[in-house]
Amino acid sequence: MGMKRSRFLSKTITYILLLAGAIIVFIPFWYMIVTSLKPQSYIFEIPPRLWPREVTLQNYVVALSKDRFGLYFLNSLVVAITTTAVTVFISSLLAYAFARLRFPFKEALFYLLLLGMMIPPVMLIIPQFIVAKQLGLLDSLQGLVLVYITMNLAMQTFLLRGFFEDIPQELEDAALIDGAGRWTIFWRVIIPLSRPGLAVVTIFTFLYSWDEFPWAHVAIKETTRRTLPIAIALFQSQHLTEWGQVFAASIVALIPVVLVFVIFQRYFIQGISTSGLKG
Repeated sequence: MGMKRSRFLSKTITYILLLAGAIIVFIPFWYMIVTSLKPQSYIFEIPPRLWPREVTLQNYVVALSKDRFGLYFLNSLVVAITTTAVTVFISSLLAYAFARLRFPFKEALFYLLLLGMMIPPVMLIIPQFIVAKQLGLLDSLQGLVLVYITMNLAMQTFLLRGFFEDIPQELEDAALIDGAGRWTIFWRVIIPLSRPGLAVVTIFTFLYSWDEFPWAHVAIKETTRRTLPIAIALFQSQHLTEWGQVFAASIVALIPVVLVFVIFQRYFIQGISTSGLKG
């Protein structure tokens, strides 16, 4: 009985702490949603209400209809999807090579690649700007995609290499005996068994390329090529007191992120539990 009570008490405390943490995380999002539904005259009311006394969608209508919001949303979507697809493809090839193939200086090259994880991205803005200017990639979505890919390759290759190394070597040996080549093994054996890892890489890369602001702010000056983080920042400065519109635009910007996580959440949880990201 004592053991059962101890387990019951432990589970109860765990659930209470998890619930408290979820509430703390959820409150800011809820307040953002509520504020986006308030008329401007009720936004600064004290005490703040957890539900608006008057609900309106006018903030969404105004926010989505001005300042080329739709174009900026499309630009961010193109950049994020392209960056994610190319990064997942290249990093999976690199990770497979480092995990399974034998070639000279493999470990040295791998650790050299990992140096990219040790340099803060802000420190690379000036050299990135110089290189992008010389290559004619400033003020272009292609320039953003190229930089985002290079900034993500090291981390995602590191994660996928761990997943690939956990796949039993016997499966590859059996495929080789049956006459399969390396390319066939990669697509038919390694990739299907690495879905949790690929989900982790997909979500992390998409979040980075969707939310990234410093490099996009430096590299993009042409209005028609702005991405959503730049648009929302400028939107806030142009409508300093229109917080309902700012929050409405921010909520719309969260939709693709939520959709990506919902689609990959099952594999993402498996990937976190089996990767080096767990505590």
